[in-house]
Amino acid sequence: MAPGEVARPQARPGETPMINETGLIEDPVYGHARVPTASGRISEATEILADDQRVPFSSSQLSRIDEALTRTSAETGLLFSVWVGELGPRSRERAEELHAALGEQADEAVLIAVSPGERVVEVVTGEESVRRVDDRGAKLGVMAMVSSFTESDLVGGIVEGLRVLGDHAGSKH
Repeated sequence: MAPGEVARPQARPGETPMINETGLIEDPVYGHARVPTASGRISEATEILADDQRVPFSSSQLSRIDEALTRTSAETGLLFSVWVGELGPRSRERAEELHAALGEQADEAVLIAVSPGERVVEVVTGEESVRRVDDRGAKLGVMAMVSSFTESDLVGGIVEGLRVLGDHAGSKH
């Protein structure tokens, strides 16, 4: 992509993504937004309406998480993704559904699903990423996260978990 050029997403049938004046790609139908970062990674957000309208993270906290995601994904060549919210009584199955929703990228993806209210953390890997982030690595990552979570540091736990999982995965080949 040339400097100053904005990435144009492929619209799914029946959808019309729009690019607003800030270069943010929006999908007015689904409340979905994507923006290319300086590293070329796409930072993506989906609007989820909840009864509680408080914002869970400040912009600086979101920046820390995004930086950790970008760094870990770039260093390992795997797609790391974080989901924070209620997982429900079948947390593992829900986390696997979220991982599968990554589509074609799911094979090389690692999803960290955190449900603070339920005190649950799930790490889901794809067919390719499981070769580099095995059960032992996932457990180490969860232990690092839980250590921070017990100190009421959700963001620090996510960032530390990404660091541990990235270290375990090693650099891209």
